[in-house]
Amino acid sequence: MPTNHQPIVCYACKRTLERNGGEKIHKNEECSYCYADLHCCRMCEFYDPKAYNQCREPNAERIVEKEKANYCDYFILKGGEGNQGSQKDDLFSAADSLFKN
Repeated sequence: MPTNHQPIVCYACKRTLERNGGEKIHKNEECSYCYADLHCCRMCEFYDPKAYNQCREPNAERIVEKEKANYCDYFILKGGEGNQGSQKDDLFSAADSLFKN
């Protein structure tokens, strides 16, 4: 879980937001730079492109649009380096798809 010292990094524009990781994100909040939804799968600790339904939380309901705001009860905001890690996962997933038969 993010601590108060970790900045929040938008998954879409990769900019650091003017808030701390310990703050709660509301469903309708958007990035102040690119207006991407912040309470979405791509900003969650459980988001994993390699996992079933791209979510490591087994009890979460399936959400098709990972970049749209949602009401998931299991949402935990990623902070700092955690947000940047999803870009690396996306690159690995893209590379894997290139080499599949």
